[in-house]
Amino acid sequence: MAPGNGAPSAHTHSHLWMVGVLGIAAGLALMVYVPSLPVVSKGIVLFAGFHLVGAVVLLASIYVTGGETLSRRLTSVVRKRGAADFDFGWAPAWRNGPWIAALVAVATSIAVNAAAPQYWGFSTLLTLVGAAFFAGHVFVRSSTRYESAVLPMVDLISDPDAVVLDAGCGAGRTTIAIGRALKAARIVALDRFDSDYIEGGGRQLLERNVRLAGLERRVRIERGDLISMPLAANAVDAVVSAHVVDHLGPTTEQGLREVLRVLKPGGRFLLVVWVRGWTMFAVANVLSLFLRPRRDWRKLTTAAGFEVADEGTFNGVCFLLLRKP
Repeated sequence: MAPGNGAPSAHTHSHLWMVGVLGIAAGLALMVYVPSLPVVSKGIVLFAGFHLVGAVVLLASIYVTGGETLSRRLTSVVRKRGAADFDFGWAPAWRNGPWIAALVAVATSIAVNAAAPQYWGFSTLLTLVGAAFFAGHVFVRSSTRYESAVLPMVDLISDPDAVVLDAGCGAGRTTIAIGRALKAARIVALDRFDSDYIEGGGRQLLERNVRLAGLERRVRIERGDLISMPLAANAVDAVVSAHVVDHLGPTTEQGLREVLRVLKPGGRFLLVVWVRGWTMFAVANVLSLFLRPRRDWRKLTTAAGFEVADEGTFNGVCFLLLRKP
């Protein structure tokens, strides 16, 4: 789940701390161990360069590990002084992790090539990994912008005044995307608002983003759990959930059945999830191999009682348009 969307607290992004911890270890290695290698210590450019790169990695990793609260306080002050911008609560580890990993990979490649040129194949592989992570950084940075708050063009509703549920709205990125695409629809933005990686759990950011988008009159905010929603059966005409259901772990099927319950017969559910692919490989490398493939999502959703009406890919992620019989 991308930062900005909320899932139950049992499945929060605790693994984002790993980015900072691993980065700190890598930064220290680049500053202390690599410069001690004879071939590196003899060259002033390499010696100074690895100290500099190590310091950058170390400081950036400390920032993504524990600097989020301070950075948000500072940006809150900046916002009061300047023009207001949308803030979807993207965690520092998510925004900066890929470029930190790219820098570490390329620096390690240079160190290997200098100290043990016979392992040129390994250093070449590290360079390619670094390039992949940099591509992942470009993707992540572009996806944090307001312009990227969009949805695929699918046949989601038949009534322009439909009630659409944003299941796991977080700070409102998908809520705003729904409001942009469906100009008359009423939106229910539902979340637990207890995420540990979004400022204040996301509630205040959601309210602010909805206000900036001019959607206050069309959005109703509800606090609730995706696997046990405080909504009546057949309460909404359509449901959208982006980067949330794929973080429910063992309660995934329960979450899908709950969406089926609140959706009106014939209503549609736009499910957006991460799946294995080059985009996710660029962002998370081998960790992306642990993601469910598209075929597994087809099986899960049909087993929960949905019919697959459409499917595809947009912005490097998978979507399924599901229908309640």
